[in-house]
Amino acid sequence: KKDIPAVNFITHEIHCRRNIEICSYCKDSIPKSEMKNHVESEHVQVTCKCRMKMENSLLKDHQASACPLRPVLCQFCDIQLPFNKLQEHELFCGARTEPCRDCGRNVLLRDLREHPGICG
Repeated sequence: KKDIPAVNFITHEIHCRRNIEICSYCKDSIPKSEMKNHVESEHVQVTCKCRMKMENSLLKDHQASACPLRPVLCQFCDIQLPFNKLQEHELFCGARTEPCRDCGRNVLLRDLREHPGICG
């Protein structure tokens, strides 16, 4: 899959045919001696803690950005909880109040960012 000088092409092609395989899953060029390990480590089916099945190579990205059970922080209290519980938690948590340092009024946590614009 790379440019080879014409003078070296036949030697290169013989070497590749002997030593390189194309992975049937991802179409990458893999040394024949590493193919079994490649398939077992990258393409074996695994199950995420959310019970979704996928190739092992996709698990890390799934857990970081798509898994409903990935850990996230509440914007109001910095407690870590699963992503699928965040919205419900923040509705409750953002409804708590804190006194404003300037005007002394109790302000909902979810309104605290906008409050300085209307304060006093």
